[in-house]
Amino acid sequence: MKPIIRDQLDRRKRGIQKRLKPFIGGTKPRAERPEFSGPSPTYEVSSRCEAISCGGIGAIHQLARRVGLPRQLDRLALLKEYRPYHESDHILNIAYNLLAGGQVLDDIEVRRNDVAFLKALGARAIPDPTTAGDFCRRFDPEKVWQLMDLVNEVRRVVWHRSARDFSCETARIDADGSIVPTTGECKGGMDLAYNGIWGYHPLLITLANTREPLFIVNRSGNRPSHEGAPAVLDRAIELCRKASFTDILLRGDTDFSMTTHLDRWDDDGVRFVLGYQSSKTFMEQAENPPSAYLELLRRADEVFGRKKRKKQPRIKQQIVHERGYYNQRLVEEDTAEFEYRPTKATRAYRIVVLRKLIHEEHHQRSLGNNYRYFFFITNDRNLTRDEVVAEAHERCDQENIIQQLKGGVRALHAPLNNLEANWAYMVIASLAWTLKAWFALLMPVTPRWRERHKADLERVLRMDFRTFLQHFMLIPAQIIATGRRLVFRLLAWRPDLPLLFRLLDAL
Repeated sequence: MKPIIRDQLDRRKRGIQKRLKPFIGGTKPRAERPEFSGPSPTYEVSSRCEAISCGGIGAIHQLARRVGLPRQLDRLALLKEYRPYHESDHILNIAYNLLAGGQVLDDIEVRRNDVAFLKALGARAIPDPTTAGDFCRRFDPEKVWQLMDLVNEVRRVVWHRSARDFSCETARIDADGSIVPTTGECKGGMDLAYNGIWGYHPLLITLANTREPLFIVNRSGNRPSHEGAPAVLDRAIELCRKASFTDILLRGDTDFSMTTHLDRWDDDGVRFVLGYQSSKTFMEQAENPPSAYLELLRRADEVFGRKKRKKQPRIKQQIVHERGYYNQRLVEEDTAEFEYRPTKATRAYRIVVLRKLIHEEHHQRSLGNNYRYFFFITNDRNLTRDEVVAEAHERCDQENIIQQLKGGVRALHAPLNNLEANWAYMVIASLAWTLKAWFALLMPVTPRWRERHKADLERVLRMDFRTFLQHFMLIPAQIIATGRRLVFRLLAWRPDLPLLFRLLDAL
C-alpha cells in the first residue's frame, strides 16, 4: 500500500473516531431537536463528475482478469458471432450485477444506463436484461458442464496462488439438495417436490474449506436428493486431487449413503462420513451394541472443566412451560459403534450411533424419557466417535452456504423459462459468491503480520454476502478516465478499506 494512501485512510479513521467520541455513552441533545434534522435538501445533476455506488467492482474485475477468468470463459464458444459481446461479457455481466447490489436480471438495466459503471469496466455498453436471458437459454447440459469445468480450472489457479497451503488440509466435500420454488405456470422441467412445492431441486457440491460451490446440477423438483450425486462427487474428488489436496473426506446426510459406491471410494483412498438410514436391524444393534455407550462431549469447556458463562434466560422455554405446551427437551447424548456390511458392499464399515435422551412433558407433567438414535457410516478407523459425530454435524454449515446462495446472492432462483436456462443462470450467478471467496483467498499474508492477516483472510471468507457488499463493494467512488489511466477515487471511508488495498497491491 502506498504511504499516501495509508496516511489518507488513517486520517479518515481518526476523523470518524473524533466525530463519534463525544457521543459514546450519550450526550446532551442539540438545541432540543433530533439529530436527524438537517436542512431541506437541494438536488442537482453533476455536469462533470461521474461516480458509482459500487466502487469495489473495479477490484473484483481486476481480480477476475489477473486469474484469467474472462479468457477461460471465452473458451465456451457458445456464440457464432460477437455483436459485440463475448461469452465472458455476458457471464460477468450477470455476476457483476449481483456484486453491485442488484438482485434480479432487470437490475442490469440500471447498470446499463450508468455511464460511470460502464467506464469503470472499460465497456462501451453491456448486455440488457433481455439479452442476458437469451444468452442463458443458449445453454444445453453439455455447455453448462463445460462452464463449470472452466471456472474450476481458474479455481485451481486461485487455490495455488492463495496464502493457504491446501496440500496440508483435508478437502471436505459436502453434498446436499435444495428446493428452488417457483410460482411460474410455464417453466419447463419444474415438478412437484416431496413437500408439495412446485419448482426445481438442484444438487450442490461444495468445498467446506473455502465455502465455494464446486458444482450445481439443476434437476426437476420431484427428483431425490442423491440422484446423479456419485458422478458429480467423482468430479469433485478429481478436482481436489489436481489442486494438490492429499486427503479427501466426503460428507452428506442419509440420502447420500449410496452403498453401491462405498467400496469404490474406499479403494480409491477417499474417506467418508455419511448419515445412514435407520432400520429395525440397526435399532436392535443400537439397543445392545458390542461397545458400551460413552458420553458425547461437544464443547471444550465441558472437556477441560472451564468456568461456564452465565446463560441468558430462555424466553421460548419459559413460554412453553407457562402455557403447558407439549415439550421435548434434550437431556444427554452418548455414542456407541458396531460393524456393519451394507447389502451392496463387499466389506464391513464402522457405524457410529448417536443416542439422544429426550425428556417429554405436557402441561408441566413429565411423560417420561425417550431415546432417539442417529447413525453414521464411515471407513475411517482413526477418528474417535466424537470426531465422527462432529464431522457429520459440521456439514450443516453447507445449509448456511445454500441460504447465502438463495437469499444473499439470489443464485438459486429460476427467473427463466426452462430447466437448462435456469441451470445456467444458477451457475453464472453463483460466480458472484465464488469471486467473493477468491477475494479472500488472494489476500496476501506477510510473515511479520502472519496471524493477523490469516485472521483477516478467514473473516472475509466466512462473511455473509450482504456483509461483503457493505464492507468492500458498495463504496461510492468517482470514476476518472484520463489518458491511459482509470482512477477510482473513493468518496467514503470503510473500516476494511486497508484489506481492499492490500488485495490490490497483491494483484
